[in-house]
Order: sequence, then structure tokens, then C-alpha cells
Amino acid sequence: MANNEITGDVTYTPQEAPKEARRGTLRGTINISGDAASIIRNAVEDSTKVTLQRTAAAPTEDQPLWVAIRNRTQAIGFNRYHNFIDRVLCEGEQASGQEGYGSPSVTDNRVSLASRPTIHGVDAYSLLKLATDAFLIFECGVRISNAESFNAAAESNRLEQPVTIDSVRNQLSNFYLTGANQNVLPYLDRIVRQIVGLDATRQAERLPYCEAILQHRLTCPSLLELIWSYWHEEGMLVQTLNAIALRFQNRRGQARDPLISLELDPLRPLNNLLWGFVQDEYNRLSVRRRAYEYDHHYGFALVGKAVSDFHPVDSRSKFLEAFHNLLYRTALFYKDDDDTTIIADAFALLNALREVHLILAEGAHNQFGDLPWTARREMLIMQWLLARPEIKEFLRGRYMVPYQEPWMGAVDAMKRLQGWSDVTVTHFHELAIYGEQILLSIRYGDWIDVNDQQQARNWARYWRPEIQRYIHAYLATTGVDLSVEMTDTRQAAERFLQPSVHLQKRLVAQRGRHALPSAMTTARVLPSEVFGYAELPAPVHGRGRLLKHRAED
Repeated sequence: MANNEITGDVTYTPQEAPKEARRGTLRGTINISGDAASIIRNAVEDSTKVTLQRTAAAPTEDQPLWVAIRNRTQAIGFNRYHNFIDRVLCEGEQASGQEGYGSPSVTDNRVSLASRPTIHGVDAYSLLKLATDAFLIFECGVRISNAESFNAAAESNRLEQPVTIDSVRNQLSNFYLTGANQNVLPYLDRIVRQIVGLDATRQAERLPYCEAILQHRLTCPSLLELIWSYWHEEGMLVQTLNAIALRFQNRRGQARDPLISLELDPLRPLNNLLWGFVQDEYNRLSVRRRAYEYDHHYGFALVGKAVSDFHPVDSRSKFLEAFHNLLYRTALFYKDDDDTTIIADAFALLNALREVHLILAEGAHNQFGDLPWTARREMLIMQWLLARPEIKEFLRGRYMVPYQEPWMGAVDAMKRLQGWSDVTVTHFHELAIYGEQILLSIRYGDWIDVNDQQQARNWARYWRPEIQRYIHAYLATTGVDLSVEMTDTRQAAERFLQPSVHLQKRLVAQRGRHALPSAMTTARVLPSEVFGYAELPAPVHGRGRLLKHRAED
């Protein structure tokens, strides 16, 4: 090693080589002076870094649809709905920057109501329904219309390229034009061309009385998914307001009604609004109506007396298995995609997407056009009523809990009063909003002819925050982790079991944990009488008694 010369295939000796180079072999001839060798050796030792990057993602044409789905689902969130009602029905002013907020129909009814000397009857509640319909009409659809629901930095990060609201709007317009009809999603264009007897002359959108496509159903689908209503129903939103409505009518809900101290004075608005809510019961969807449609869309079943006699005709029995398999495949993809030494294969994910897309399409019939809209309108009104100050005075919830929306504390407080599930409504709310976004991206994407794994890879990367939050919320509510590998048939059975069954089992276990201490404090009550175990012989009036088994309640 004279004159600091390295010739041929030579490995550094421990005395001469910097630690970064001791692992390898240098090829060729290098002539380095003594001072230069010292400088390079120190630089290599201090600053040399090797990094690997994730596989680059080529953009696909359906990405602007996902941006529109996020934009519209955020636009119809409760906080924006609450602001809309305040501005239209309280201030009476058009919200700045919000198109359509000066609806003549809503404004005229409000002026008529405000001009009366006093308000009785259901007119106030009817106007609230009208305003809620107007809000959904203004905000629903496949478009990106307001900047406040569009975060350019967040979308650029998800799409892995810089975007602006104008550039995404242009991309969405180009995505529309891929279909045979102008301003129609490719998936819906495919469906129109397959409808028997619908020739080109009758493909225009017209009023319901004409032989044509129903107005705005083709060019402006509402982007509402019924799974949003399902998870809020499982979170006890509807049951909470129903319990308040029963007490409002002086009807006892149970033997020891925990709402006995609920008193709503007639001087404040909620009194009249609840009157309208109760009087309008015959116009609202019943639990059975919603239950039959949950089963038709997703094969989801409710558990309870109201749906004990349940006989559906057409059920999506394979949806739960296909959807949970998709989430599991997505979790596996994330694990591989984060490993920068390999290129994650997305073909299994693509096949799972196509399967869920087909099952969702099978359930998009009959009440699919109107029931999700009606359910959303009714539940938004329920949330608004539960967020009123009068309700907070009675069901204020825990002040230190950081709820995302103001109605949520009342639901959790009611669940504690009634002895319902102790899982916070926050998890059910996240299942609702993220489940809706995920399913909308699958339902309205044209997945059937896709054979490019890049599209599935982009889908998984774009929706990663929503998918991982959904998986966590499902674990928190049901105890089932959708991301772990199934090692036996028992895990498979639990993963594909109805969510309502998991919730019922957890409720029974919750009540069982609390039953023993309270029951043991009362006289002559044994653990067997609480849990249904076989009793040991014990003296009764000086005589023994035989073993017997007490059935569980």
C-alpha cells in the first residue's frame, strides 16, 4: 500500500479503511495523496447516506373523481349544515361565497313564519325539513365547487403531484368526457348503454313524467352512501332522539325511566320543533324500512325487537366478506408498499376492488335512488336537534372529551343513562364518514374493465388515511382487527360476522362485568344467579336442595 495506491480488486485493511468502506471492495486504480486521503476518509465517515424511495406512482384518469368525493362528502358534513341552517333560518342572509344559499323557497317560507304573531303547529319543523333538502341539493353532486372544502396542499400530497382547485376541475371535466355522453361518469355511461329499450332519443334527462332519464340522476349523482346512516344508527343516534321524543310525550320508556327529569319549557324553540318532529313520525322512515335497505345494499342486519320478524327478498350476503377482504388486502399492500426494497404487487387488490364494485352494483336498485337521501336528511335533522342548547342542558356529555361535532356528547350521555354500549359515538361516526368515502370511490369508479394495477395502487395510496381510520374504528367498536392475517377458521368466522352481532356480544359482556358487583351486594344472590352457572347445594329452611341450572336472561 505504498504511496496510498490501490490497484485491482483490493479490500481495505482495518487500519487504512474508513468504517463505511470496510464492508466493500474497490475496483480500479486510485491514486490519493496523504492529505487528500484523510479528508475523503473523514467526509465518507461523517456524511455518506444511502436512501431508497417508494415506487413512483403514475397518475390515472380516475383520480379527480376521488378528489370530488372527498370535497362533496366534507361539504355535506354536519358543521357546514349547522352553519347553513343558522345563516338561512336565523340570520336570513345569503352565506358569502356559497352558491344557492339564497333559495327563494326557503326564504319565502321563513319570512312568512317570522311575520306571524306566534308559532304553533308543525310549520317550523316543516321549514327545517325544507331547508335541509335545499342544503343537500346545493351541496351534493360530482363537482368541486367551494374552496373551503378543498385543501390544495393535502390533495397534492395524496396525488403525489402539485395541484390546484382549477387543475383538478379541468381533470374532472376530462374524466367526464371519456364517456359517450357529455358530463357523465364512465360507469354510469356504461349502465345507460345497457338499459333495454332506452334508445339515443330518450337518453336526455327530463322530469319524472316523461319517457327519459330521470332529471339530474345521470349527470349529477348525489354521492350519498347508506352506510353513513347504518353506522350512525348503530351508534344510537336515532335511538337517542326517539327516547327523548317518548319522554316528551310523557310515555315511559322502561320501568325506571332515566329521563324522568327531562322538562322542556314552551318558551324556547326546541319545544315547538320537537312537537313537529313527533307529529311528523308517519312521514319518517321506520327502523324496518331502513333495515330492509341496509340488507339490500350491504347485507347488514340490525338486532332488536323492531326487526325481529325480518324476511328480506334480496340480500347482499357476500358484501361483508368481499369488503373486509378488500380492507385486509389493502393493509397487506401498505406493508409491502412501505418496504422500499420491493415493488408492491397490487393485482390482488385490484381483483378485490372489482369484486366489491360488482356487489355494490347489484344492490343499486329499487329504493337506492331515494332512500339514502331521505335517511340522510332525517339524521342530519336529528343531529341538529341534539346539538341544541336545550338538549345540552340536560345531556351535556363530558366536557373534557374532544368531540368532533356538537351533537355527539348528547348521544354518549344517553348511552350511559340507558345502559347501552359504552363505545363512544366517535368511532361509529368515523366508520360512517370514512366508510361512505371508500364505498363511493368503489361504486362510481369504472373498475370492471380495469386491468392495470397502477390504478389500484393509486386508489390505495390516495385513500390510505380513510382506510386505516376505518380499520381502527371497526376494531374499537367490534373488537375485530381487519388488518391481521387469519390463522384459523375462528378468526375468519369473526371477521365475516355481522357487525350488529359483534356489538350485541360486547354489550352482553359489558353488562355481565357490571352485574356481579351490584348483584353480590344484595341479600341471597349468588354468582350463579347472575351468570347462569350451576348452583351448589345450599340449605333452604334446614333442608338441602338439588343442583339445577338457571338459564341465562
